[in-house]
Amino acid sequence: MLVIGTDIVEQYFAERSGHRGIDAARSQYRAWLAIAGASDWRTPQDVKRSHPKASILKGGRVVFNIKANDFRLIALMQYRDGVVMIRFFGSHEEYDKVNAETV
Repeated sequence: MLVIGTDIVEQYFAERSGHRGIDAARSQYRAWLAIAGASDWRTPQDVKRSHPKASILKGGRVVFNIKANDFRLIALMQYRDGVVMIRFFGSHEEYDKVNAETV
């Protein structure tokens, strides 16, 4: 898959450098990024095989748990084109303040 929008996550980490748990979150994100980049997800079921705890939402959105659900990543999936577009990255608390189906 082609993953775009990684700048959203990198900016998040840069703004929170030194915060508790951020280094572990960065490591977990990089692991997710490696898996996503090497995958060929063509359906939501393909995503669930790789990430059983991912939440499949309407409109092609998927919510991934990062660092044992401390952080959430919302992606817009374009299965046919093989594209994952990161739309949001944040803590569980920050996630609760956005609409995952429209962000």
